[in-house]
Amino acid sequence: MPSGMHQIELDIPIQNIWDFVKDMDKWAPLVPGYMEHEKLNEKQSTWKFKGDVGVISKMISLRVDITKWQEPTTVTFDLKGLTENVKGGGYFEAEALSDRRTKMTGYLDITAKGMMGPVINKVLKTFAPKTTKELCTAIASKIVEREALKVRAR
Repeated sequence: MPSGMHQIELDIPIQNIWDFVKDMDKWAPLVPGYMEHEKLNEKQSTWKFKGDVGVISKMISLRVDITKWQEPTTVTFDLKGLTENVKGGGYFEAEALSDRRTKMTGYLDITAKGMMGPVINKVLKTFAPKTTKELCTAIASKIVEREALKVRAR
């Protein structure tokens, strides 16, 4: 199963990180290839991406089901392809290392099914780690930027 994990440590309290991550509208646009998302209810949404899988570029729609919101540490989710035969899941975790330092971990797994599954999964083995790292880095950058704006506003 193609997967990726990335960790980042930030000099920011865990609650400040949770305040950002708990609202998907703040970080959804940071997902690589993001086009749009729509909340269906508190735990379910649909997402559209422009995905570059190898030399092929196509629009991909996924349903995201949040399976756990545990403040201030964990969000877990399942993915199901609406336009492609893919399934997967992942999580975001935050761990307080001290009052002012937090380790963020992002994890994603995604597997293609069907006749083309074996071919697509070879590409996804590179795609999943790269996408996970890019998203975690973008979230961390946005949180650091928001914290800097708070300090300047004081």
